Amino acid sequence: MRPIDDSSLTWDDGALVTVDQRGLPHEARPLRLRTVDQIIDAIKTLAIRGAPAIGIAGAFAVVLATRAHTRDGIVDVAAVRAEADRIAAARPTAVNLAWAVDRVRPRIAEGADAVLAETLDMLAEDGRVNRAAATHAADLVQRLCGPRPLRVLTHCNTGRLATSAFGTAIGALRVLAERGAIEEVLVDETRPLLQGARLTTWELAEAGIPHRLTIDSAAAWAMATGLVDCVLVGADRVTARGDVANKIGTYAVALAAHRHGIPFVVVAPESTRDPATASWRDIVVEERAAEEVTAFAGTATAPVGTAAFNPAFDVTPADLVTAVVTEHGVVHGTVAAEPGARIAATARELYARGWMPGTAGNLSVRTGDTAVVTASGLAKGELSATDMVRVAIADSTPLPGQDRRPSAETTIHTAVYRATGAAAVVHVHSPFATALATRAGADDEVRVLRITDYELIKGLGGSDPTAIDLAIFPNWRDVPRIAADIERRLAEHPGAPPVLCIAGHGITTWGENLTQARDRAECLEALCELVLRTGREHAFAPQTHVLEMGPT
Repeated sequence: MRPIDDSSLTWDDGALVTVDQRGLPHEARPLRLRTVDQIIDAIKTLAIRGAPAIGIAGAFAVVLATRAHTRDGIVDVAAVRAEADRIAAARPTAVNLAWAVDRVRPRIAEGADAVLAETLDMLAEDGRVNRAAATHAADLVQRLCGPRPLRVLTHCNTGRLATSAFGTAIGALRVLAERGAIEEVLVDETRPLLQGARLTTWELAEAGIPHRLTIDSAAAWAMATGLVDCVLVGADRVTARGDVANKIGTYAVALAAHRHGIPFVVVAPESTRDPATASWRDIVVEERAAEEVTAFAGTATAPVGTAAFNPAFDVTPADLVTAVVTEHGVVHGTVAAEPGARIAATARELYARGWMPGTAGNLSVRTGDTAVVTASGLAKGELSATDMVRVAIADSTPLPGQDRRPSAETTIHTAVYRATGAAAVVHVHSPFATALATRAGADDEVRVLRITDYELIKGLGGSDPTAIDLAIFPNWRDVPRIAADIERRLAEHPGAPPVLCIAGHGITTWGENLTQARDRAECLEALCELVLRTGREHAFAPQTHVLEMGPT
């Protein structure tokens, strides 16, 4: 068995050398392809398959075409370009084939050696690109799902066989496995040619990654019964708006993942992105022979003459895709995906500090006229990107089609959004700020504490870097009443600092992004600790009378 980091494509003595994927897993037949027609046939018959792999194979075919049309050191450029057109059209759906051929076209006039040098550069890049994309995807999956062993479902084959080295979605599985973050991979068999059953299980076994094979139609049930934490797939083309063409059956998996609130992550190189294709309607979906459906391994499975619908690919709309990850990181995805990931990561961080104990505290990020807020009743130390609820900022109501309830203090978040230009809100129960607010607050009115001459004031975002008027609100049992008090005060004091306290409760901060809101919460907590430790806390006046205090 070959080492898993071997390239699946090599150039040897004027030939493209690879393994015939049609024979796997039982027979690893080597192929030595010396002509353009041989490579085109290998691509069409799926001896070579996978978007990045057929792209590189296509570039090698241009090398062979250039050699074939060179006489006495002179290249028949027109003839080679015609061959290049024929190579690029071998399979229409995967954009990588045309991309790779177009990349080497400018070198044709320089001769076969120049085309070969460009192709070998492309081959060397592929492994680095795949590893980078896979690492970004693994990082994202762990942010989305939390730091625990995961159960991941994958479709088709996206390893070194489909690329040239390491793989995309399977590469991400390898990275996660290296981190001890894989409990099990569920592999769709991938009808009708069984790339999952034949190839992906073979590669996962090579890598020592625990896995089980399942029929395609069981994927949705696996999600419904809690066997899947995340879906990882590859792509053959990604449109300008983030629609994803991939092996037939991917769309159904995405629909099921969306229904069950499971992250659906696509891993692909930048070469798979096609900004010239506006949407899924512009993608030509290859249809293949009926015999692939009506027969299996040479044995008929349907009556002779049965017609078949056999598209090789489908297209998943962008709104079902949690993220498209390339070597540059996340480049596409649903509006809520990245806010949810950032919220979950920040929540776990603040939980570790003791500011969000148990299920207490909540975070949100604004997305237009809605906000993504942490769901109610969930431990913040175990939060994932899917543990969120999208609510309307206008009235705090959850958008339809969501199973979870929003956090109890959602109305405070939406009050801040309505009254300010904030893009993120943090509400936590940090101990020193909560203690100071409890000492300073009143049962029935807003009080204000003016704090002066502490350096940390600069970090709170107020207009005066030397002083801050910290509003402390009464802790009404009716949370919407607290929210109404906050919204009213912010409307009456448009220059108020982006921080506040609720007596006996906690603090709320906001900012242009979640990081800034979190930083302000950190500064407020540290400032309140200084005030308490310097012994300057005592009776506080109502908001009509402000008590000034600074360092002793």
